[in-house]
Amino acid sequence: MNLFLSQLESPMGTMLLVTDAEDVVRALEFSDHKARMRRRLREQYGEVQLADARAPIEIANAFACYLGGDLHALDGLQTKTMGSELQHKVWEALRGIPVGTTTTYGRLARDLGFTDRRAAIDIGAANGANPIAIIVPCHRVIASNGDLKGYAWGLHRKRWLLEHEKVSGIKGNEPESQTAMLPGF
Repeated sequence: MNLFLSQLESPMGTMLLVTDAEDVVRALEFSDHKARMRRRLREQYGEVQLADARAPIEIANAFACYLGGDLHALDGLQTKTMGSELQHKVWEALRGIPVGTTTTYGRLARDLGFTDRRAAIDIGAANGANPIAIIVPCHRVIASNGDLKGYAWGLHRKRWLLEHEKVSGIKGNEPESQTAMLPGF
């Protein structure tokens, strides 16, 4: 599979953007996680040829607008990934979490129809396997007690993103009152 690799600058560090010939986002990683990105691409698509390219203008502009304060600028970007049925359900649900809010792993599991409390663990694993940072906003999922918990790209980045999105429901600010119910689940 032939894909294109470009870089986007952010206050959190350089990001690696992988797109296909139709400018659909296949991966978005921070550059300090390049080895993981390459491994995930091989796991998803097998043999992958990455050609250096400039970031597609629509994606670069949307990303710049998001970082500049237009928090809905990424909403219309197309993404495509390989994954299990559960992963796809979780990743789709993540895109439904409104900007400025968070949800919990348990609530996300319930919204997806799971009744077993342990399903939050599977939801967390699918969340952690998300190959597209920020656009698929896994940073908006926190623990039920308000802790940020894990974030594949580092808790400092998760905190920055939540502060950028003006989320007030993180640890110490009564997180359950700020969580979002996901539409359609």
